Amino acid sequence: MSIRLNGCFPAFTEPSMRAFLRLAVLTLCLFALGAPALAQEQAPPPPQQQRRSGTFTAQEIVGTGHKFFGTVSRGLAEVVEKAVSRWGQPNGYILGQEGGGAFIVGLRYGDGKLYTKNAGDRRVFWEGPSIGFDYGGEGARTMMLVYNLPATDSIYQRFGGIDGSAYFIGGFGMTALTANNIVIVPIRSGVGLRLGASIGYLKFTPHATWNPF
Repeated sequence: MSIRLNGCFPAFTEPSMRAFLRLAVLTLCLFALGAPALAQEQAPPPPQQQRRSGTFTAQEIVGTGHKFFGTVSRGLAEVVEKAVSRWGQPNGYILGQEGGGAFIVGLRYGDGKLYTKNAGDRRVFWEGPSIGFDYGGEGARTMMLVYNLPATDSIYQRFGGIDGSAYFIGGFGMTALTANNIVIVPIRSGVGLRLGASIGYLKFTPHATWNPF
């Protein structure tokens, strides 16, 4: 007995027809079982994580800053966004307070605490002179963003100012200091913001000292 399928297919005997149907069913089963794995292999990779390990996002910094300065300020958010857009995400930050004054020659003293995600926290003190066209006095809460810090002890050194890094908005001021590829960005808010442009440095120490040099 032979069976002919209409169309362009050739004739099949009954045994060969059964074998053909078995092969077709087996093929469909294998395809159904393999489809999920194939789909999984061809699925697009998850989006790349924007935050590097051990760093703080702009949202985390702004949230901490609002609590630290005791106010919700658009100016703080814009200053932080400016810093992140230029230097990226910090892997540490300092919260503290400082006092300073200047008339051509200025001095600044402060103390606070360095916070990191996975390297522990450290008490820090800072002091430093400045020379330039600035005047005024201030007492301010200060947040400092810290970039490329390889170890917490690396904070204890002298950092010099970066030209063209001053930025002021909404009662907050931002400058930048650098040493050995580490960048520190102080963000200040307080009474008597210093005016003008100055050059100088900050020296970070583990203990308080009156010697700014």
